[in-house]
Amino acid sequence: MDMDTPTEGSNKRLNQMVAITVVAFSVFLGLCNVKDGNLVQSMDQAKADAVDTWNEYQASRIKLKVDQVALEDLALTAPALKDQGAVAARRAALAAEIAKYQGEGPALQAKAKGFDETYDALNFHDDQFDAADALISIAISAAAVSALTESGWVLAISWGFGALGVLMGVAGFAGWRLHPDLLARLLS
Repeated sequence: MDMDTPTEGSNKRLNQMVAITVVAFSVFLGLCNVKDGNLVQSMDQAKADAVDTWNEYQASRIKLKVDQVALEDLALTAPALKDQGAVAARRAALAAEIAKYQGEGPALQAKAKGFDETYDALNFHDDQFDAADALISIAISAAAVSALTESGWVLAISWGFGALGVLMGVAGFAGWRLHPDLLARLLS
């Protein structure tokens, strides 16, 4: 049985290019994954801070409403009470608490919105690294196929996907406003 098998030298250059491609893309992908992991940790912290602050805001609003109702009840029951000094002291205490809660509400709301904005900004860059991960993974897979099939054109496709992945990774590292909207919509 006579089979045409390529000699070692005929595909050596292609295998060297595949090896270099895989190593280069793998190293870059590793760096992107480290940065992406740090971004995800920061996103988790920003989301936790936002939820905590929104909860604090809601609690403040509830306390405000409770104190307002208590002040209204006190106004209705005060004439029937004998110790008007205690009524006046309670009215002053409730008024002070109401003023406190009215003052901290807008600040808490602004703080919570700030955490939400931080999360959104981090998520923008997380999407860039996710796109880089997907594109470079495709590039590495295509490079492996090109080695198996001994096809230079498949390696060229690998380089195309890899170039897009590197672009998205560099955009994430550099803070560029380049966003993979189409890819993000397809995968979300």
